[in-house]
Amino acid sequence: MPKQKTHSASKKRFKISGSGKVMRFHSDKKHKLTCKSPRQKRNLRGSTEMVGQFANNVRQMIPYN
Repeated sequence: MPKQKTHSASKKRFKISGSGKVMRFHSDKKHKLTCKSPRQKRNLRGSTEMVGQFANNVRQMIPYN
């Protein structure tokens, strides 16, 4: 059986935490930041957990992480 290939776009966008959760980063933090409030920009910092079927799909795309 050949090895499964890792989806290149997914390995750049998602990380697997130490406990096995799929983590993703927030969007809308790259440009046009002058019209966003400081509260909105602060809440977009860091990463958050993916839940449900989306997380299962990502796990299949990055099998060796």
